Amino acid sequence: MTGLRIEGYVIVSADGMLANADHVMPAELKFDGDKKFFTAALDRADLIVHGRRSHEDQPNSPRRNRIVVTRRIGVIAPDPSNPKATLWNPAGAAFEAACDFAGVRSGTVAIIGGPDVFGMFMDRYDTFWLSQAPRVRLPGGEPCFPGVPEHSPQDILAAHGLKAGEAQILDPANGVTVTPWRRTG
Repeated sequence: MTGLRIEGYVIVSADGMLANADHVMPAELKFDGDKKFFTAALDRADLIVHGRRSHEDQPNSPRRNRIVVTRRIGVIAPDPSNPKATLWNPAGAAFEAACDFAGVRSGTVAIIGGPDVFGMFMDRYDTFWLSQAPRVRLPGGEPCFPGVPEHSPQDILAAHGLKAGEAQILDPANGVTVTPWRRTG
């Protein structure tokens, strides 16, 4: 399926965490500017992909087609609790098969986490949108990617062939930015 454009989205603390030690995104990592950026991106996406604990919890969430990554099923199945969702076990089927089951064969796919889901697509991202909250620290929190905190999120993205573009300021008062990391080759 060459018609799919894969984009990742995450906001991280200064220490590369996307959640606290309880695997919950804390209030101190939520900023209106980032929320507006994220919401607009998901409203443009044709498909959302995330793990069981990740979600965007927005007014338009029930209207979005999505794939939920889970090991609780064998291959691919409809989500009995959400008619817009497909359950997918990557050990049982290729991503393209899950997209086909979800009825999405072209367009933008937004990967929104968690860490293992982000990691599965590292070599497939066309663009990864890395939002950073430099004044927030989450010691003992949940890293955004496999390999964090040993390596920074930026080092991991670069190691997978992505190059940083120009950062945009999302929240001047708190120094929150978003940087597009694009595939270079």
